[in-house]
Amino acid sequence: MKLSRYFISICMLLLSFSIVIPSFAAETTVVYKIPVYKEVEKGLYAFLKRSIHDAEEAGAEAIIFDINTPGGFVDSAEDIINLLDSTSIRKIAYINSEALSAGAYLALHTDEIYMSPNGTIGAAAVIDSSGNAADKKATSAWIAKMINAAELTGKDPIYAQAMADETVHLPEYRAPKGELLTLSSAEALEVKYSNGTVSSFEELLKVTNLSGAKVVETEQAFVESLARFVTNPIIVPILLSIASLGLILELYSPGFGVAGTMGLISLGLFFFGHLVAGLAGYETIIIFIIGAILIIAEFFLPFGISGILGVIAIIFSIILAGGDLVQMSIAVLIALTVAILGMVIMMKFFRKGLKALNKVILTDATTTEQGYVSNQNRLDLVGKLAETMTPLRPAGTIRIGNERIDAVSDGSFIGKDKLVKIIKVEGSRIVVREATEGEAT
Repeated sequence: MKLSRYFISICMLLLSFSIVIPSFAAETTVVYKIPVYKEVEKGLYAFLKRSIHDAEEAGAEAIIFDINTPGGFVDSAEDIINLLDSTSIRKIAYINSEALSAGAYLALHTDEIYMSPNGTIGAAAVIDSSGNAADKKATSAWIAKMINAAELTGKDPIYAQAMADETVHLPEYRAPKGELLTLSSAEALEVKYSNGTVSSFEELLKVTNLSGAKVVETEQAFVESLARFVTNPIIVPILLSIASLGLILELYSPGFGVAGTMGLISLGLFFFGHLVAGLAGYETIIIFIIGAILIIAEFFLPFGISGILGVIAIIFSIILAGGDLVQMSIAVLIALTVAILGMVIMMKFFRKGLKALNKVILTDATTTEQGYVSNQNRLDLVGKLAETMTPLRPAGTIRIGNERIDAVSDGSFIGKDKLVKIIKVEGSRIVVREATEGEAT
């Protein structure tokens, strides 16, 4: 009896393990779904870095990049590509609308590409941080990168080249000479730039043998969304312009008001966004604080060196925080230009309505009509005789009655105790000549 009870217990235990273990194994298959929306820029890199790290920590079977982007900036795309290449997790691109420009470049660096029926991929022209077409050197390098991305995954590089090089002629895919190639989902499947067309995310899981996997959808935190916004190359010059103009106005206004508050908020957003995006370190903030201290010290030091060093330190910290020295230098120049032009415009047209500018502009005038004169105009002395108290060489002193007056001769030397005639008065300048015998009598 005891033996049979032990046998039944063991069988029940084995049966329970046979039920639990498969269900546990199924639950541990994890797939991460990471959205790649809007522009490809510095802030997106920080979000993708965090999401890929989470996927690695969770032991994810695959990462599906849900792509819908019009493109973005080449330097940001390069950083993201290095991030993708650094992980060994299976990478799947799901183009549910469009993967253009830098978005196409990112998709080509995944292991598999699937597209929705209305998906498109291509039109990968390289642009600079100002939104203009890049020079020939940058364009040539970008075309080479597109070709290399296609070759690494076994795709025909001619189509990747046509996406970035408008001189490639592929009229059968709506890419006549002078236009960049953009492939529809059907065309991408035909040229093997797509592994398949799926109508939904669930169908994608099915065709990639990931059905039943636990899907973890990552979302951008508020701070990451804010970082993406404030690190956009278009937004950075605007923030710096507001900061510089606001702080300059605040320096010349009593107390602390709206202009200074806006300036500090703009600077705070700039450094906060670049810190979250991983572009700036705390050393940039330390340099900025040192610069601010030096400028404050300028109010108490007489030489001006402290203020100059403070301005240099602040500008250097801002350029250093941006990562791209050229792009940030341009942004700083734009901000300074806007601040100077803004101050000139406000001084010229709006100074009456801005009390802050009363400290900058002298609005009062000392006119003769209001009774202001620079000196006493002694026109009443013209024609009078006087006696020299000192020799005039040509300047000296004369006396009229009991009044001593500084005077100059008309060019000749006049000795002491000589009789002279005042011939001209020009402000404080009194001109005399030696009197003739007839004048003296």
